[in-house]
Amino acid sequence: MIHRIDHLGVAVKDLEAAIRFYTEVLGLSLAGREELQGLKVAFIRVGDDEIELIEDTTPDGPIARYIARRGEGIQHVAFAVPNIQEALQAVKARGVRVIDEVPRRGTRGAEIAFLHPQSTHGVLIEFCAHTHQP
Repeated sequence: MIHRIDHLGVAVKDLEAAIRFYTEVLGLSLAGREELQGLKVAFIRVGDDEIELIEDTTPDGPIARYIARRGEGIQHVAFAVPNIQEALQAVKARGVRVIDEVPRRGTRGAEIAFLHPQSTHGVLIEFCAHTHQP
């Protein structure tokens, strides 16, 4: 069902400062940027993997609320799945609570759906199905 870790989502207050840290201090490369659903996102390449830096565009958005409660840091783990509908049905059949009953559009045109942290030992998990690999 799960092919690999697709990315780690990191909630940040200041996207530009976070990009500078990952590129200038750690020497990693910026793989792209996107704005979607009130979020500013930057992708940092780490070998074959990525970190997704996420900043909210409003003070009351989901990432801003997350940061207010828990501070900046890893906000979710995204797993690549070949078929998001099948993956959702499989976990729901095993009693996992999902946030997204129906997949929605995520960054880079992927289909995404989140599993509720109350069912996943406190970790917000995202299923991600790409029509192309990042």
